[in-house]
Amino acid sequence: MKRILLTGLGNALVDIEYKVTEDELKSFGVDKGAMTLTDAERQHEMIRALGSRDAHRCSGGSAANTVIAFAQFGGQAAYKSILGADHYGEFYASEFRDMGIVLSAEVVPGAATGSCLVLITADSERTLNTTLAVNQHFSRDHVQEDLIAQSQWLYIEGYKLTDDNGTEAVDMALFYAKKHHTNVAVSCSDGFIVDVFGDKLRDVLKRTDLVFANEREASALTQEHHADEAFRKLASDFSHVVVTKGPQGSRVAWNGIEASVPAYAVDAVDATGAGDMYAGAFLYGVLHGHHPEHAARLASYASAQVVAQFGARLKASHIEVRDTILDSAAAK
Repeated sequence: MKRILLTGLGNALVDIEYKVTEDELKSFGVDKGAMTLTDAERQHEMIRALGSRDAHRCSGGSAANTVIAFAQFGGQAAYKSILGADHYGEFYASEFRDMGIVLSAEVVPGAATGSCLVLITADSERTLNTTLAVNQHFSRDHVQEDLIAQSQWLYIEGYKLTDDNGTEAVDMALFYAKKHHTNVAVSCSDGFIVDVFGDKLRDVLKRTDLVFANEREASALTQEHHADEAFRKLASDFSHVVVTKGPQGSRVAWNGIEASVPAYAVDAVDATGAGDMYAGAFLYGVLHGHHPEHAARLASYASAQVVAQFGARLKASHIEVRDTILDSAAAK
């Protein structure tokens, strides 16, 4: 029996979240709702322009957010990444220790830890400006074979495919996963990953057991314009598929079982981390033996609650949410 149920592989980023106006967002010249790779100097300029207003800080990164959610629902989890030797790196590692998640992250002397400036407008849309910093140096040499061997599932974020080092690291991780019979889940992460790095992503997906995509990503992957048609195409290619559709809910396929789950209506505040939360909650449910529809209901509820608050972490008790939603779903 493998000792770790889920290990994530992705960027280690300290999220720095600000509420901004539409005019402020336009002044930065970034695409609303998208993730833009930004150098450290430009990110510092943007932060200075925001002045002394309050900012929320937490350890993150897409795959990290999913692993954190999975662990806080009660799953055994680990995370593989890389950190700089600075106060952000110390903050990041301390949060993982406090959450009881195994963090395998080399600290690189003289390097800066990655960060993500999250700009949130009044309509709850989040616009990401990411400085990868030391994450750009994460290579195949950092991939830890024994950690993957000890894991039942490996979860990889599509963001790792944005540079050659990350792509080679993902290839090595997939090699070890196959060697040690570790299942692989991959998140498309962002529409621009499909648009710009689609060939790399499709190659990775050929070696994947579970695909996570939102409707925009699913349509780009399959060249189907309707989310349900995209889901059907993905479900014909993969035994495990999740397609999220925002307010229209989600569709899942797991070992021949398909389910459509409605979204939970909330007053949107901040969409940061909603997709990552969905993945973490769904994985917790199905990997702990719950019916895939019930797991999807947990994921739908938890992600909605994240949208209804500020920040990517669920502020309510994960255990209470888990037990309430799963017990209610099982009783129907």
